[in-house]
Amino acid sequence: MKPLVFISTGDPLGVGPEVTVKALKNPLVQQACHPVLLGEPCSLARAGFTDRLGRLINMEACECLQDAQPGPTPAGGLISFKALELACQMAGQTGCSLVTAPISKQSWAMAGIPYTGHTEFLREKAGKNGLMMFVSGRLRCALATEHFAIKDVASLLTKHRVFHTAREFIQALEKLGIKNPQIALCALNPHAGDNGKFGSEEQTCLAPVVRMLNRKKVCAHGPFPADSLWLAHARGRYDGVLCMYHDQALLPLKIAAKEPIVHVTAGLKFTRTSPTHGTAFDIAGKNRADESSMISAILFAAERSKRPQI
Repeated sequence: MKPLVFISTGDPLGVGPEVTVKALKNPLVQQACHPVLLGEPCSLARAGFTDRLGRLINMEACECLQDAQPGPTPAGGLISFKALELACQMAGQTGCSLVTAPISKQSWAMAGIPYTGHTEFLREKAGKNGLMMFVSGRLRCALATEHFAIKDVASLLTKHRVFHTAREFIQALEKLGIKNPQIALCALNPHAGDNGKFGSEEQTCLAPVVRMLNRKKVCAHGPFPADSLWLAHARGRYDGVLCMYHDQALLPLKIAAKEPIVHVTAGLKFTRTSPTHGTAFDIAGKNRADESSMISAILFAAERSKRPQI
């Protein structure tokens, strides 16, 4: 029996429907799972979806999107949110995995959705400790802070936040089958602050957290300058890197990764994955979107999804 995987197909005016349909045509995906799609049916039909590719939970078609140009819209925000809401409910009831195609945060705001994105919604509905994590082969990283302005990051890095994020990261790595995982913390400042010359966060927050983790028998190291740490991780020195802010993780990961990257929200009641790109409104509807990250997201989710009971 192949496992069920729920897929919310994202903003109907973005590339979500396209990359979903392309991924479902991949033989590895077809062998790995029974996909259940939740999304706007007309956008999926335009992308080439047919019943042989999976089951579609028939969300209401939105006539106002029929001739709409790709871009943020209240209708796109509302229907993508409703699809996610139902997919999350079904994944929670069954324990099956959830894959989310890209939504537009601007569309959600235009529709009055009170969440900034997937992760914030999933934390409220499926587990408050949702950890933003990225995996590409042996490259693995997690974020201590997520979608915040750079100017705010230093004030957000408390010992409590970094310590608990590191513990969640360790637990997530263990669930991936890594025994006694070793993680390293990226420094916030250049040269790890150079003994306080370029900032004190390494001395006042990050180094104390590493000592706290070690006392809890967690194999944590650092903080190390981000450039040298990523090089060491790419060479296999650590099982995962805990980054202090978004681009400290995503920029080196996207350069170093030799396999498609999967975004994982760890610590929820079910496995949730997504591709690591956005709605790409500029190429939506042009059959130019690369589905490789969506394929990897579905395969990762399928490996960790519950199988239907007979």
